[in-house]
Amino acid sequence: MPKPTSLTRIGSNVKINLERVRDRIPPGLIKQLSEDPRGTVMDYKMTDGKGGIGVVIKLKDGSKNWFFEEEIS
Repeated sequence: MPKPTSLTRIGSNVKINLERVRDRIPPGLIKQLSEDPRGTVMDYKMTDGKGGIGVVIKLKDGSKNWFFEEEIS
């Protein structure tokens, strides 16, 4: 049985861990997160058929990107 997941609340201010996302995001986003890795949780995103849930983060420039729960703090 899968263990329950505790999700970050919508509206929470979070920081993206650049070391955990560097290998999967485009260079422009890496540069943006290097300058300011903070954002606000806007929504949740189902990431795969195995129950993976990510969070949609709104960054300072207004763009929205999704990250896995373990990639933010």
